[in-house]
Amino acid sequence: MQDSEKILLAHGGGGELTARLVSEVILAGLGDAALGSLDDAAVLQLAGSGTSPGTGMTRRGAQDKASRGQVAFTTDSFVVKPLFFPGGDIGRLAVCGTVNDLAMRGARPLYLSLAFIIEEGLEAGVLRRVVASIAAAAREAGVRIATGDTKVVERGSADGLFINTAGVGVVPDGVEVCLAGARAGDAVIVSGPIGNHAIAVLAQREGLRFETEVESDAAPLNHAVAALVGGLGSDVHVLNDPTRGGLAASLNTIADASGVAMEIDEQSVPVDSAVAFAAEMLGLDVLTLANEGKFVAVVAESTRESALALLRKGGPRRAAPLRKSASGGSHRPAVIGRVKKGKGVTLLTSGGGRRVLEMPYGEDSPRIC
Repeated sequence: MQDSEKILLAHGGGGELTARLVSEVILAGLGDAALGSLDDAAVLQLAGSGTSPGTGMTRRGAQDKASRGQVAFTTDSFVVKPLFFPGGDIGRLAVCGTVNDLAMRGARPLYLSLAFIIEEGLEAGVLRRVVASIAAAAREAGVRIATGDTKVVERGSADGLFINTAGVGVVPDGVEVCLAGARAGDAVIVSGPIGNHAIAVLAQREGLRFETEVESDAAPLNHAVAALVGGLGSDVHVLNDPTRGGLAASLNTIADASGVAMEIDEQSVPVDSAVAFAAEMLGLDVLTLANEGKFVAVVAESTRESALALLRKGGPRRAAPLRKSASGGSHRPAVIGRVKKGKGVTLLTSGGGRRVLEMPYGEDSPRIC
């Protein structure tokens, strides 16, 4: 990117433009090899052994794991518009998104930080609703809010409310899950129907109504991941949650990081009928729509059926029952393809053809997460 090139909304979409921004501006400027893998969270080896009084992770049972040195660390920011949408809100999104980034390294999330950037004029009642949602989501995920901050900015500077988070967790012994772990012959699994989050937010933003309401799938994935990793161990090679850029971005990111190819069966990808209808009506590709409660798992082929069984049993649970909506299929994991030698992602289409499933360029629906 040239210094004169302007940053666009599409640079935050999780696709090709985001990759250019990160690699050509941020990574190039930092020059830190530790950032090179670009996994959802970093797994850090702490200096020293024994008790770790300086780590800040010795409270309430975390000491035993932290002292062994395998700590996962992540950070994120949340700028969704509108702040409230069917199935969630910016507060639930902040907790689930941060917890899920830790879980995608196989970690057990422990603590989150929470920083509010509040626009002048936001009603106190709105903030109270968001804080209550954060508290409920944290209980659901089994994490604690350990520290935080607030800033208030001038009217027109923050679109109501932005939230920044960081998360810390511990990685169980023997767990090594990363984007570069896919191997030829592996099975590719998605944990449930895709696209619900993006459609729920877009429908609320644009005032759209469907016969069946679509709710966001925002949910903490750490319990499902714990069941999967606990059952399969080292046969779980990659975990990734398809947020910005959707499933297309997730698969391309894994294939590129692992130096492999993927062959995906379009008919095997689970999509709720209301989501498919809405995407078609809006001219959107469901494979590029953001999710906040699903993940891609790349596992050894010999364990694919065991993986499906574990995900059906240990899928995400909501703290309260959902209203009648199109979000009831969260426990429909599916094998959607396989890993092969080569490069890129190929889609076997529902019409019997083949096409390259490319990394999205920008984002069809900005301000989703």
